[in-house]
Amino acid sequence: MQFHLNGFRPGDPDLHPETPQDARPLDVLIVGAGPAGLTLAAYLSGFPGISTAIIERKDGPMEKGQADGVSCRSMEMFQTFGFAERVMREAYWVNEATFWKPDPAAPDRIVRTGRVQDVEDGLSEMPHVILNQARVHDMYLDVMRNAPTRLEPLYGRYVKHLAVEEDCVAVTLDHEGREDTMRARYVVGCDGARSVVRDAIGRKLVGQAAHQAWGVMDLLLNTDFPDIRFKSLIQSATEGTVLVIPREGGYLVRLYVELDALNPDERVSNRNVQVTDLIAAANRILAPFTIDVQEVAWWSVYEIGQRLTDKFDDVPETEDRPPRVFIAGDACHTHSPKAGQGMNVSMGDAFNLGWKLVSVLGGRADPSLLKSYSRERQAVAKALIDFDEEWARLMSAPPGSQTQSELQHYFAEHGRYTAGLSVRYDPSDMVLHGDAQHLARGFDIGMRFHSAPVIRLADARPLQIGHVQKADARWLLLAFAPAGTPTAQRDALAQLCAALSADGGLLDTITPDGADIDAVLDVRAVLQCRHTEIAITDMPPLLFPQKGRLGLRDYEKVFCPDERAGDIFEMRGIDRINGCMVLVRPDQYVAGVLPLEDVANLKGFLTNILTAPTMDQIA
Repeated sequence: MQFHLNGFRPGDPDLHPETPQDARPLDVLIVGAGPAGLTLAAYLSGFPGISTAIIERKDGPMEKGQADGVSCRSMEMFQTFGFAERVMREAYWVNEATFWKPDPAAPDRIVRTGRVQDVEDGLSEMPHVILNQARVHDMYLDVMRNAPTRLEPLYGRYVKHLAVEEDCVAVTLDHEGREDTMRARYVVGCDGARSVVRDAIGRKLVGQAAHQAWGVMDLLLNTDFPDIRFKSLIQSATEGTVLVIPREGGYLVRLYVELDALNPDERVSNRNVQVTDLIAAANRILAPFTIDVQEVAWWSVYEIGQRLTDKFDDVPETEDRPPRVFIAGDACHTHSPKAGQGMNVSMGDAFNLGWKLVSVLGGRADPSLLKSYSRERQAVAKALIDFDEEWARLMSAPPGSQTQSELQHYFAEHGRYTAGLSVRYDPSDMVLHGDAQHLARGFDIGMRFHSAPVIRLADARPLQIGHVQKADARWLLLAFAPAGTPTAQRDALAQLCAALSADGGLLDTITPDGADIDAVLDVRAVLQCRHTEIAITDMPPLLFPQKGRLGLRDYEKVFCPDERAGDIFEMRGIDRINGCMVLVRPDQYVAGVLPLEDVANLKGFLTNILTAPTMDQIA
C-alpha cells in the first residue's frame, strides 16, 4: 500500500481526503445494494470525477442470512479493494470436504465414505472461505465511506418506472410514498430476481424450475456428528440430503436440508414449512447422530430453479449502439445456492462492468467498450446455469444410484470451477489474438491472472505479484526480463521502456498531459537475477519514475524471483531465454502475452480500446 505521494498526511491511510461533489448531472445510478450493486458502487466511489448514486429498496443494510460462500477468485478481487485480509481473519476457511452415505450393513445409519481437499494446491494464493454476506456488504460500505466521494446508499427507495431518453436515463422512484425522478447517463439494475430495471428494458429471466424444495438454517447447536466443522455432504437412504457448511466464529453452522419434491404446479410457500420441520428432517437424515439446536440465527426455504436472461443490457439485437442500461447479478441469472456461486458470479459481473464505466466516463475509452460487458458476462452466467443444473441433479439423486455415486468425483473434478477460476473470455477486441502463449504458459490468455510470489527489488519484501493491481481501472503490463547478466536484463528492459515512452509511442498516446506516467498503464518488471545483484537506481526511468506533485520516486515497480517461495519463471512457464510481456486487464484477466519486442502489436491493441483523455476528463 502506497501513500504520502502528494505530501505527508497523518491518520488512517485508507481514509482518503474527501473531494466535494458538485451538483453536476449524475453519471451512474445503481439500483440495489446487494453484492453486485455494492461491488460496483465501491469501485466507482474511488473516482471523484464520476458522480454515482446507489439506491436500495430495504430500509437499511443487511444484517444476516443469504449467501455465505466466498470463492478464491472473489478473494483475489477483494485484494484489489484492500479488505481480503479482513475477510481471511473473520471467515471460516474451507480446507476439506467430507462425504457421508448409508452404511451398506445398516442403511438406516450414515457412515463417512470419502474426504477430498477443497481447493487443489497452487490454484490460488487465496483460500475458499465462508462469511456472512452481510459482512461482505459491510466491508464494501467501509470502502465507500472511506473513498473520496464518501458514497452512501440511499435506502427506502424503489423504482417505479424507467425510461431511456435522448441524453440520459430517467428513473422514477418511490420514497416513503413520494415520487421523485433521478436522471443518469447510465443505470445499472442490481435489484435481484424480480428486477424492475430488467423488466423496464424488456429482458426476461428464462428457464425452468426443478420442482425441488430445500430449507436452509444458520444454527448454534450441539451435536455428536464428528464432521460438523467440515464442509460435509450427507445422503441418507430414505430421508434425503443435508449439506453442512461451517460458518465463521467457530460455533455457527449452516445446514441445507432437502425437502420432498414439489408437484409441478406447487410452490414451497404452500407447504407452510416451519424451522422445526427443518430441524426434524436434519435429525432424520443424520441418524444415528443428532443435533441439539440452541439458537436459530436465520432460516428460509426455497425452490431450485435455473433461469438466465439472454442479454445484460438495453440494446435490442436489431440495433448497434452503446448500451445505457445494464443488469447484473440475480437480475440476470438465478440458480440454487448450494454450490456457492451466486454472490461470487454477481460480484464478478460488477467488477467487469466497473472498470469499463470508469474508462468511458473518464474519457479513457469510447462508449462502444460497454458492449463487451453483456457479451462476456452472459457467457459466464450460461456456464453457471449449466453447472448448477448438473450439481442439483447429482445432489437429489436416489441413494445407491450410479448418479449419486458420481457426486464426490464431480465435486473434485470441478474444483477449479467452484473456486471461480475457470472463466475464460474468448478472443475479441478485449482479449488479444496471437500465438505467443508459449512464452508464458502459466498465464492463460483470457483467464484470470494467476499470481505468484516475488521479491521487491528496492527493499527485499516478499509479496504476491498479483497484489500490485488495485480497483483503479488501470491496465497492468508485466515485462519479464530475458536471460543474461543482471546488466543485460536491465538493458533489455530499458529498450522496451524506451519504445513504450517514445514520442508518439503507446504511453504518449494513452496518458493525458500532466498525469503520472502510470495513470492508465502501470508498467512493472520482473528480473531473473537475485535482488542483491542489481540496484533499483540502475533501472530505466519508466521503472523508477517520478510521480505526484512532489516528483517522488516510485520504488515499487521492479521485482525478482523469490527462490524460497518458488521461482515465478518456473511456476508460470515463462520463457527464460526470451522473456515476454504479459498484459493484464483492470479486472485481473490476462488480455495477452507478447514478445518483449512486439510493442507495435501492444500499441495497436490498446489504442483500439483506450483514448487519450484530457486532465479534466480523467476520473
